[in-house]
Amino acid sequence: MTTGSRWVQTPRALWCRVIHRLSRVGLPVVPQVVSRVVPHTWREACAAALCGGFVLAGLLAAPAAHAVYAIAQYGEPKYPAGFKHFDYVNPDAPKGGTLVMANPSRLTSFDKFNPFTLRGNPAPGLEMLFESLTIGSSDEVASAYGLLADDINIAPDGLSTTFHINPRARFSNGDPVTADDVKFSLDTLKSPQAAPQFASIFGEITRAVVVDPHTIRFEFHQRNRELPLLVGSMPVFSRKWGMKPDGSRIAFDQLAFEKPIASGPYLIDQYDNGRTITYRRDPNYWGATLPVRVGTNNFDRIVYKLYSDNVARLEAFKAGEYDAMVEYIARNWVRRDVGKKFDSGELIKREFPQHNGTGMQGFILNLRRPLFQDVRVRKALDLAFDFQWLNRQLFFNQYTRIDSFFANTDLQAKGLPSPGELALLDPWRAKLDPAVFGPPPKQPDTDPPGSLRANLLQARALLQQAGWTYRDNALRNAQGQPFEFEILDDSSSEAAMSPIVATYIRNLQKLGIKATFRVSDFAVYQKRLDSFDFDTTTIRMPDVQVPGSEQIERYGSKAADTPGSDNIIGLKSPAVDAILKALVRAQTLEQLVDATHALDRVLMHGYYVIPQWYSATHRIAFKRGLAWPKTLPLYYGAEGWITTMWWYAQPQPLQLPQPQSEAH
Repeated sequence: MTTGSRWVQTPRALWCRVIHRLSRVGLPVVPQVVSRVVPHTWREACAAALCGGFVLAGLLAAPAAHAVYAIAQYGEPKYPAGFKHFDYVNPDAPKGGTLVMANPSRLTSFDKFNPFTLRGNPAPGLEMLFESLTIGSSDEVASAYGLLADDINIAPDGLSTTFHINPRARFSNGDPVTADDVKFSLDTLKSPQAAPQFASIFGEITRAVVVDPHTIRFEFHQRNRELPLLVGSMPVFSRKWGMKPDGSRIAFDQLAFEKPIASGPYLIDQYDNGRTITYRRDPNYWGATLPVRVGTNNFDRIVYKLYSDNVARLEAFKAGEYDAMVEYIARNWVRRDVGKKFDSGELIKREFPQHNGTGMQGFILNLRRPLFQDVRVRKALDLAFDFQWLNRQLFFNQYTRIDSFFANTDLQAKGLPSPGELALLDPWRAKLDPAVFGPPPKQPDTDPPGSLRANLLQARALLQQAGWTYRDNALRNAQGQPFEFEILDDSSSEAAMSPIVATYIRNLQKLGIKATFRVSDFAVYQKRLDSFDFDTTTIRMPDVQVPGSEQIERYGSKAADTPGSDNIIGLKSPAVDAILKALVRAQTLEQLVDATHALDRVLMHGYYVIPQWYSATHRIAFKRGLAWPKTLPLYYGAEGWITTMWWYAQPQPLQLPQPQSEAH
């Protein structure tokens, strides 16, 4: 199992932050790990489209406003005006063929085409329908190039950004994309009819002003270097989506199988019973020759087949039912992704390096439960997790322990706090653990000279300090209540997580703690997460190369009380809130790094998550005949990379399932 970069795709600024919460169907990290932040497809969208994150350009510091083709959060965009294509695509890739993919997440069925509402499960691949004003590149940490917009104008005071819409831009119904449509998209996403996270994500946008049919200005509450990128990455859809022939409108939160009217390169072709969906490339797609689109979207059709579980999914791949599979389970890669077709070369396995930050994946402790509100208890639970044993026995030593919320990046806190970090931490010294002002904590180690026994003895001492003692065959508090909790997961990941959870439960039993593994249907599981009705669960928080407002959604106090928010931990900390405010207001890269390091220190010393593991490669198995660009992106999600930038050197014949009905 690995964390992989599971999502992401179309403008990452938004897809990686916004859609990060849309339907929460989980990223394709580890089939057994839910990425609360973005449904796999959306995350891949972020990664593939602008995996490097959006950039807000050093333009904010410019003495006068001026329109440009691209912006960068810090410094200058890599690609100059007039560039022909991104370096990591093949501009000569042949077009054609049908790519068939399996579930990109734990979702096993879908019941809507609207990915922006909270209820229901969106179909995989919908990110291919929606575009935004800008799109990022996958070989820069933060950059945004015009997509629907052909120039960008950031006001000298940084309090507004104006976009001019490319007059060529068209929706799938042939209508031009107008400023009114962009404003309608923002207003709808901020309304109660959309998932509540959007109101938080776009909360700093005061309003959108239609200047003329092709010009729109976004005004901000305050200067924030991320905001031009955030609004640039907002998905845009037509005002006519949901409009009935008589002029009446279906409520946005009631849209289900009404096909979206958007401007992307693909259209929904057909679908069957919420288990199969086919997209076809729009022959009239307006943006095919744009530099940011050259070499991408090479398949005539992309089909998603949703399988009921991981076993069926793997066997279907071996049987040739779909074309490419991203493997997130180490033991599968070594022991199960084998057979005659692999031996003959009909199926190929290959590992591709990636430079994504790891994000945080681990057992989330719900602070809303009194059981987990003492940091000594949380630290004790961390000490009982034996990663080294799991890596040897189950993972074939393919993983590295996560030791930071920003691991594998320069944003990970190391050593002692810098003066800039201390300036953020000192005002809260009285309320923070003194250890925060020292080195970051090291994760427990059981390799010699360390041992699980030594770790458990330390855990027992911490639990005793917190008022938990062993008596009457259980660990109990002063009121005699036993230490018991539930580890929640969904049925699609049960097979992968069972041996891991079982090992952890055995270690907890040695402390007198009773943990039970509860598995439920994915829909029930997701509902419980949305309402924060759980003790502990495994989740992956997608990586970001440039932290921004999504951190407020994950760790801000206000989000802790918002059902369905990304603050699944339930964290409410004035110190964290202050650091988050400094992070999103950072005007220089140094200020951003200091704020991120300070945030990392506070989060790691809080022991809110029992960190798991990550891999620095994407493991992909695929059919012979598929090809990819010689130059790899730096920051990308595997599934989105395949659907967006691969091609068939030998196009495959089209074989589509016959839909039983499109009436749902």
